[in-house]
Amino acid sequence: MADDTPTLFHNPSCSKSRSAKEILEGAGVEYELVEYLKKPPTKAELEHIVDLIEDPPGDLVRRKDPKFKALDLDPTGYRDKASVVALLVDHPELMERPVVVAGDRAVIGRPTERVQELLAD
Repeated sequence: MADDTPTLFHNPSCSKSRSAKEILEGAGVEYELVEYLKKPPTKAELEHIVDLIEDPPGDLVRRKDPKFKALDLDPTGYRDKASVVALLVDHPELMERPVVVAGDRAVIGRPTERVQELLAD
């Protein structure tokens, strides 16, 4: 995430994530693809993402994911940057997807039109 090349944090089993990938490819954008379940983002990368998204930090957490419920986590406990980052370092599968980072901006690609808006700016 060091340059202006967009980075897509991707889960190939997620239709929204696949759509974001198609949007980037359809726009002819060169991008870095990170399958975050195979190569989880570091604490520093997660902190950077949280700093760049316009959404509240807690939006980066998949609270309705079965794994979240299986871990018996409190849905109200993950709203601030520190708690979100700590959770996602330990459980990257709970990161909302897709996430696209481009330059000094990042979006959670739900809805996928947000990826198009990011590219248009």
